[in-house]
Amino acid sequence: MRCRSEQGGATVLVVAMAGVLLVVTGGLAAVGGLVTAQRRAQAAADLAALAAAATSGGACAEAARTASANDASLVGCRVAGQEVAVVVAVPGPVVPWRTVRVTAEARAGPG
Repeated sequence: MRCRSEQGGATVLVVAMAGVLLVVTGGLAAVGGLVTAQRRAQAAADLAALAAAATSGGACAEAARTASANDASLVGCRVAGQEVAVVVAVPGPVVPWRTVRVTAEARAGPG
């Protein structure tokens, strides 16, 4: 009876662990991209709401211009008295199977 050698066992383990590490790294990169996109969307929404509240007329048009200047698109705008509420969207991280868009809301008006 011949004894089988265990040579190469560590190679299989290293390749498996490298695959696990690659999957975890990809997941962390996707989460990091989502967090970054959310921060950009919230900053664009805040600026658009402030710009819209500071203008005397055409608040939603001003919000759209400000959102566009911050690489975002205005999804919604509502003016109620002196208060302006906006919703903006920015493109999220690239995911092979779907398009991700991140939205954020902000309100501004006299305090």
